Amino acid sequence: MKRFDGKIALITGAASGIGRATALRLADEGASLFLCDVQAAPLDAAAKDSRERGATVETTLVDVADEAQVRAAVAAAAERFGKLDVVCNVAGILRFDHTHELALADWSRVIGINLTGTFLVCREAIPHLLATRGNIVNIASTAGMTGHPWAAAYAASKGGVIAMTRALAVEYAQQGVRANAICPGSIETPITKAFSVPHGANPKLVRRMMPLTGFAGPEKVANLVALLASEEGSHITGEEIRIDGGALS
Repeated sequence: MKRFDGKIALITGAASGIGRATALRLADEGASLFLCDVQAAPLDAAAKDSRERGATVETTLVDVADEAQVRAAVAAAAERFGKLDVVCNVAGILRFDHTHELALADWSRVIGINLTGTFLVCREAIPHLLATRGNIVNIASTAGMTGHPWAAAYAASKGGVIAMTRALAVEYAQQGVRANAICPGSIETPITKAFSVPHGANPKLVRRMMPLTGFAGPEKVANLVALLASEEGSHITGEEIRIDGGALS
């Protein structure tokens, strides 16, 4: 399939995990890509792999929690390609703490990247998406849908992403811009591989988060991104779609 021929996609968190898998999937389907991350070498590797699949690719280093960096990146993408059709907000961080031990600086960093960063990218991109009647796919989490222990900051940030996505979908529906959120769970990425519970954590609470069908690779999420961002997803907006191997079923 070449559902993204002639389309321009901006992807944050593109150096690894779901972001990288999304870049490769959209490259396979004909998109030109503007890839953003804070990790220089992995970002270059993701760009190289995308180009080998036939995509035109530009990259830039961006901390999505930095307003000036986000503004410059989105402007650069629009200037380089002349438009934006798809924005995929994948950049994020995860940490687990006993909430009564969570430092304000760590709370603020999680909220800053996961929620404020997603807002900043959406805000800067929407004027360009209005021109193309494009769409936004935000990566949230099952943590934003149900109780995840030790994840107060992460859950709050991802719940905020879900709520913001709904608000954007309603606000811009009549102007032709769609917005959807994907809620992954039990996906093998560098973030989840680094997962560790805080000292003294109850192992029974870990089992609550386990999938029924085992862990899956990030390409499973990328498949869903491609559907939502394509014309085949044109009647879907304001949704939060769970992809978690039945963990919350």
